[in-house]
Amino acid sequence: MLCVTISLPSSRKKQGKGQGALAPAALEVIRMWSLPAALSLLLLLLLQAPPCSLQSPNPAKLRLVGPGSRPEEGRLEVLHQGQWGTVCDDDFALQEATVACRQLGFETALTWAHSAKYGQGEGPIWLDNVRCMGTESSLDQCRSNGWGVSDCSHSEDIGVVCHPQRHRGYLSERVSNALGPQGRRLEEVRLKPILASAKRHSLVTEGAVEVKYEGHWRQVCDQDWTRNNSKVVCGMLGFPSEAPVKSLYYRRVWNLKMKDPKSRLKGLTQKNSFWIHRVNCLGTEPHLANCQVQVAPAQDKLQPACPGGMHAVVSCVAGHKESRAEQELKVRLRSGAQVGEGRVEVLMNHQWGTVCDHGWNLISASIVCRQLGFGSAQEALFGAQLGQGLGPIHLSEVRCRGSERTLSDCPSLEGSQNGCKHENDAAVRCNIPDMGFKNQVRLAGGRNPQEGVVEVQVEVNGVRRWGAVCSDHWGLTEAMVACRQLGLGFANHAIKDTWYWQGTPGATDVVMSGVRCSGTELALQQCQRHGPVLCSHGSGRSSAGVSCTDSAPDLVMNAQLVQETAYLEDRPLSQLYCAHEENCLSRSADHMDWPYGYRRLLRFSSQIYNLGRADFRPKTGRHSWIWHQCHRHYHSIEVFTHYDLLTLNGSKVAEGHKASFCLEDTHCPPGLQKRYACANFGEQGVTVGCWDTYRHDIDCQWVDITDVGPGNYIFQVVVNPQFEVAESDFSNNMMRCHCKYDGHRVWLHNCHTGDSYRANSELSLEQERLRNNFI
Repeated sequence: MLCVTISLPSSRKKQGKGQGALAPAALEVIRMWSLPAALSLLLLLLLQAPPCSLQSPNPAKLRLVGPGSRPEEGRLEVLHQGQWGTVCDDDFALQEATVACRQLGFETALTWAHSAKYGQGEGPIWLDNVRCMGTESSLDQCRSNGWGVSDCSHSEDIGVVCHPQRHRGYLSERVSNALGPQGRRLEEVRLKPILASAKRHSLVTEGAVEVKYEGHWRQVCDQDWTRNNSKVVCGMLGFPSEAPVKSLYYRRVWNLKMKDPKSRLKGLTQKNSFWIHRVNCLGTEPHLANCQVQVAPAQDKLQPACPGGMHAVVSCVAGHKESRAEQELKVRLRSGAQVGEGRVEVLMNHQWGTVCDHGWNLISASIVCRQLGFGSAQEALFGAQLGQGLGPIHLSEVRCRGSERTLSDCPSLEGSQNGCKHENDAAVRCNIPDMGFKNQVRLAGGRNPQEGVVEVQVEVNGVRRWGAVCSDHWGLTEAMVACRQLGLGFANHAIKDTWYWQGTPGATDVVMSGVRCSGTELALQQCQRHGPVLCSHGSGRSSAGVSCTDSAPDLVMNAQLVQETAYLEDRPLSQLYCAHEENCLSRSADHMDWPYGYRRLLRFSSQIYNLGRADFRPKTGRHSWIWHQCHRHYHSIEVFTHYDLLTLNGSKVAEGHKASFCLEDTHCPPGLQKRYACANFGEQGVTVGCWDTYRHDIDCQWVDITDVGPGNYIFQVVVNPQFEVAESDFSNNMMRCHCKYDGHRVWLHNCHTGDSYRANSELSLEQERLRNNFI
């Protein structure tokens, strides 16, 4: 397409929308005129023509630039002729923003920002007066003045805010099951158990290899079958490694079946459609289709596919040979909605940190998965798609060959060497074994597939049947396990009253009660529960229910700030009436001669960061918030944090608590807008990537240690202690410090969150025992 562009003076910059192209009749008139007159008329008509389209075989690359930590918003820049430039905000609206966001890999646009809200760019202003229909796949398919034709300044640079949900598979390397250039697919792999003992187990780890090819299951010939082939198969099935097979035994079983006149096997094996002829893997492939696969003999299609051979048999190793705890000290996954997925974090120099996505691929991701006891990776994700980490970026340019046992064995650079930021944090989705748990739970009656009454399948008097779960003691921890078992991510709400949801007919009786989960189980059937069913309200309308979500917040305390701001204050009782009313003092304050005397307070500042992938919001809406007259504010969560002073053996000697009277975005990084503020009865919450800060000088931001004697203690802070709001990770909600008090001064040192290395290695107190002290 020939695109004629004419730069207009600023006074004639805007042209009306909807003006058409040159009509055929007009062109005929031009041909009839003299050349000078025709050129004049053509120029006049071109001035009234709409902006032109800049379509090209390769769409121009886009990026979002700005000081914020969110990858979905920023100043829009486009790459043309090898140089990045900006886009002017003239005529730019939601349709144009939507096209740009879709091209960037996001689902849609939320809004746009004019007048260089994300800062003024540099270099050329490539596009002006951009107008899109909304159906274009790239921004350069929209109409505009043409490349570089603009009368704007950088004070008019456009910015966009995209919906954070990305297109499935964008910014990731996924396993391809395409087999060769013809595009045929190896759809699935499974093990068919042969031994009677293997058939009794729900998890099959040993058997004949079967491959689903073009919709039909085939067995694989064992000729030239190697341990490397077995490793790839086991990785696809969610197992970290393979084991030797008793080949002679399986050969005898095969020969017996071939001699059995009642067996159909002999007839089937003579058909080439029964076999995959040959497989040759290196052992580093994430999928069997990446190996050299020969479906049928190449030379003669009539030649038998497996002459004199038998089906290949594979034995897989479930989990680790060495302890799981030892492995998790080296690498871990965080913020994943499903088992076996998450942001990759590694332990170096006694500190957890992330991995940069520069050079990140399926081979390196598979090393992480196998190191954690899963199979190979099915997806290596870039661009902090599973959330941004906090702290150091330890590794970048990780280049694994596929034979390494751990990620630390792979060549890599330090993350700080090439300018990586947490917006480049790498993540992974691993293949996990199919335990069959997902088939033992379901939801019924909800408005959408992510919510409803929880129905489980259990064995009752030797018969497996479906039924409901008693809602006595049903809480967020149990709901998290249910959502994980369903494959629906995190629990949004644990629902005790489900009378408005109709369960499945015939499955309304309660078959499970007294459910108590720690939160790490893979299925409700693994949690503690009653033997005989004991439910206070019987069956029916008060069965347990859940609402699930694929993203959740994750609050973590700034341990360093607590350590740096702690001090003692002797505060007169005359200034503590409101704090006393809100139960922020020890019980002995009730018996003092008010307003005479004082209380000794251990004061500190706390800063709570939302590390997750969703905003942290109160469980209830504003209509349910509680008004406190003394301090004249609303409490959106009555107990938001617990503050405790413990002896070295875990006994509590002093306590405090903090209600979320003002849950807001106190500080957000540059370029990231604050969404929550408490002023004027505003909405409360903490945005992803923002901090909520409680200064040391506000009421109740202390522990009352008036009755505590000198000594060595443990100072502990727990955020969201009653699990009122769902989070992707509760292990980092606890912060602990060593505390030394000599009767006059206090020192806090070695402050760290519960998921840090020091929490696991330096303190011998168990986390569950500490939690039990205040529950």
